Amino acid sequence: MSEFDRRMLEALVCPQTRAPLKYDAEAQELVSKAAHLAFPIRNGIPVMLIDEARKLD
Repeated sequence: MSEFDRRMLEALVCPQTRAPLKYDAEAQELVSKAAHLAFPIRNGIPVMLIDEARKLD
């Protein structure tokens, strides 16, 4: 399993709101508080598809 490159986070934004993302290392997700979505990171690659995101409560 590949490690997520934190430098990539600077270039990524939420595809729905264009807001910054927060890296959750434990869950291996990129979290958009603005959209209440968590985007998975699979094999070190962020999956930035809204349909693949987990909705946050």
